Amino acid sequence: MTAARKNGEDSRVQRVLSAAEDGIHLVVAAFLILLAGLLAVGVVGDVVAAIRGPYDEQAIVLSALDSSLVLFIVAELLHTVRLTILNRTLNAEPFLVVGMIAGVRKVLIVTAEAEKSFTWQVQGVELLVLTVLILVMAVALYVWHRALTESERTDADLPKG
Repeated sequence: MTAARKNGEDSRVQRVLSAAEDGIHLVVAAFLILLAGLLAVGVVGDVVAAIRGPYDEQAIVLSALDSSLVLFIVAELLHTVRLTILNRTLNAEPFLVVGMIAGVRKVLIVTAEAEKSFTWQVQGVELLVLTVLILVMAVALYVWHRALTESERTDADLPKG
């Protein structure tokens, strides 16, 4: 087999794999869009049902907040898929943001639920672990941005050509 023929076959295989990868990303994006629509309808339905039924402020706020933050997580994941298709690279930053949103969501839910009966053995430890996790992700995001800024400055200082 000649080198040119092998390169042509490798190129064809790469194009097929790239098309398959894009197809998978598009399917994931379609599922995320469908999920976002269902979540949005669910949030509105929950709020309307809560307003009609027995009025419980905490239940309404918790339900709307929980669903809204899940919707925000889905939107960030859709953004990540879009960037992956567009740039052909997987970036860690959106996953850190999604992790931070999920952590904050859980902290808000645990805090609101602990208002009635707080125990250090369960909710206290969970809140402590979540807080540390959120801080670690925030530091990782900061370091990520600093590293990008440093590499962009270094690349800009290099002579062209």
